Amino acid sequence: MADETAPDPADEIGGDRDEQSQRTSTGMRVLVATVAVVAILLLGAAAGLLLGLPGGQGVPASNSVDVGFAQDMSVHHRQAVQMAGWARDHSTDNAVRQIAFDIETSQLGQVGRMEGWLGLWDKPELPTSGKYMTWMTGPEAAAHGHGATNPNDPGVVTMPGMYTQQEWQRLRSLSGRELDVMFLQLMLRHHQGGVQMMEYAAKYATNPQVKNLAQSMLLSQGKETETLRRLLTARGGQPLPPPT
Repeated sequence: MADETAPDPADEIGGDRDEQSQRTSTGMRVLVATVAVVAILLLGAAAGLLLGLPGGQGVPASNSVDVGFAQDMSVHHRQAVQMAGWARDHSTDNAVRQIAFDIETSQLGQVGRMEGWLGLWDKPELPTSGKYMTWMTGPEAAAHGHGATNPNDPGVVTMPGMYTQQEWQRLRSLSGRELDVMFLQLMLRHHQGGVQMMEYAAKYATNPQVKNLAQSMLLSQGKETETLRRLLTARGGQPLPPPT
């Protein structure tokens, strides 16, 4: 007599097919997103190169605001891109995934422009001193405790708003609402941490395109900061202490 509790082979095959179809669909979404991200970065780099030497001016000095901003903000942006990419792929909240995608795509394009300028100027993508914000000088930098305010030890090892490795590992261990809240907290603090550099470059950069990019970042990230704060509050989260 047949075992009435035995699974139907057809059901098992169908289940396998459904699971395989789901894995394939997920893989395709990740592939499409990855291709889009690479395309945005390349387009940004091309835009940077097409600008030529911004403003038709000569190559800026290695210690200039223009070079320092392009180097440091590219590093700062890339961390935001990393966080946003993780949230885009692992959050189940559509609003969180949308803001993550928006941040990822916009900042990748900006990284492409800045690295395109650095390549055209024959400058390294990273500061050679091993420290950041050495290009920020004077009373404004001193007021924030950053920049080349100490001739014997200029700059900072970590830029404001950057997450720690412990925070990154914790973010990757979370799921659901906990993931969304921590992502929004970290990204909000990250946006706030970049404001000082953007404001300084918008005021003191000598190349018009560099100045304009810094001003554009201030505008777009100001709007994103409002959205991040609103999403965080709606999900029961509180902002982290502001970066110093």
